[in-house]
Amino acid sequence: MKLAQRIALRYFRTKFSLLATISKKKAAEKAFELFCTPQSRNKKELPPIFKQADPLSFKLDGVIVKGWRWMPESGELPATGRKAMICHGFESSVINFDRYINPLLKKGYEVLAFDAPAHGRSGGRQINAPLYKKMILEVNKQYGPVHSFMAHSFGGLGLSLAMEEINHTPSHKLVLIAPATESKTAADTFFRFLQLNPSIRQEFDRLIIQKSGLSIEWYSIRRAMKNIRASVLWVHDEDDDTTPLSDALKVKEDGNENVEFMITKGLGHRRIYRENKVTKAIIDFL
Repeated sequence: MKLAQRIALRYFRTKFSLLATISKKKAAEKAFELFCTPQSRNKKELPPIFKQADPLSFKLDGVIVKGWRWMPESGELPATGRKAMICHGFESSVINFDRYINPLLKKGYEVLAFDAPAHGRSGGRQINAPLYKKMILEVNKQYGPVHSFMAHSFGGLGLSLAMEEINHTPSHKLVLIAPATESKTAADTFFRFLQLNPSIRQEFDRLIIQKSGLSIEWYSIRRAMKNIRASVLWVHDEDDDTTPLSDALKVKEDGNENVEFMITKGLGHRRIYRENKVTKAIIDFL
């Protein structure tokens, strides 16, 4: 951990400790705000393939969401009329998935890719699962219907929640790469990392119910998978230290017939979607 990160961590731990002595509810509100606020934003130079795309944008809850669209080029396979969408993870951007675009175009797909609010070149400061879901639904409404999706990490949770509201059939394709399977697990990790008082966590969970009318356990890919009929490829690594394989294995144990698992070793949470064998498996599946 870099020095600046260690200093920031000590600051947040001290801040929440002091705030909790005054009001655990207020501490929980500030903790939730931090939980939903990316601490970094990927705004690296656009990869060459992105400079060939049509730029797109729309407003969502007062925030400008920016994206890109590629059409199958003449000379490639005939257009299938199908559309594919790429969804990134927390503190990431769709520009990290440039290696997938040409292969999808060659399969005849129109390709859509958007930075979620508070990410990449989109506006906003915060993101949460309902907002990510809302963005995906809006993309599907304005530029779809989308037939095939691929999503990494937190994008996998947003996508799974959106699929419960998107009219789809078993012919639709869904690729989940190291998805954030359980929101409860993400919150558990967040609280352990900041060493927050368990009493703040109780207020934190109550706050989520107040805001959405649903418990943190509801924001679960395992729960949502019972309502998803699409054909699913789930790719996860044994050494993932961000979205633990243990949560994914519980979904595997459920025996959903529409879900195929690909378990890798040694790729972790981010290298996994850049590995050639994984890329080929995903493109072949789609």
